Parts: sequence; C-alpha cells; structure tokens
Amino acid sequence: MSARNIQYAIAAVFFILGGWCLIAPQSVIDLTIRPDYRPDDAIAPLLIGCFGAQACIAGLFAAFSIFTRATFLAYGIGVLPFFGFNIYFYFVEPVFNELILLDAAGNAIFVVLCFLGYRELSQAPR
Repeated sequence: MSARNIQYAIAAVFFILGGWCLIAPQSVIDLTIRPDYRPDDAIAPLLIGCFGAQACIAGLFAAFSIFTRATFLAYGIGVLPFFGFNIYFYFVEPVFNELILLDAAGNAIFVVLCFLGYRELSQAPR
C-alpha cells in the first residue's frame, strides 16, 4: 500500500468515527456512555458534535497533507496517550461501555497505519 493510500485510510477512520459524532451526537452519547454517567443537558450533544467536527478536520489534514516518515512517526506516537484515555474511562472509571472499544480499535488502526506508512517511506528511493 502506498503512503498516500495509508493517509487516506487514516483519514477514513477520522471521517467515519468523527462523522458519527458530528451527524448523530445523541446516538454516540446513548450508545457509548453508561447510563449513570449519561448527561441530560442540551450542551452534551453540541460538545460531541464539536468533537466530531474537529475529527473531520483532522481527517482533511490527513487526506490532503504530504506525510513524511517523521509525520507518520510523530502521529503514531501522538496517538498512544489515547489508549490511556480508553483504559482509564473503561476500566478504572467506567464512564464508557464496550462501544468505546471502537475508539480503541480506531487508535490501534492509526498506530498500525503509521507504522506501515513509516516503513513504506523508509523503503522508498529518495
């Protein structure tokens, strides 16, 4: 897979999960947050929608930028703390239910894709 196609795959994860947050924020709340933690105020869907909009912007950057080996490396390392977020809010303070594993899976996909992109550009002639 070419580095460009890897970028498109990274962008797709942002567009799919971020788009869900943007288009149907209440369903994200209803399906991923445990009832005891579910907010009932009107601002919550707005905040989830804003989060989704930011993710879609990140997807645009991923799709239309020119990634270098350093970009793939930095991005892959930058995603790692999000696993801590998933672990903490699923296992330690169980705010999220099992569907948060979609986010963890998306993060795992990002790390694998970043590794593949880095490797692809390492092998490419300069």
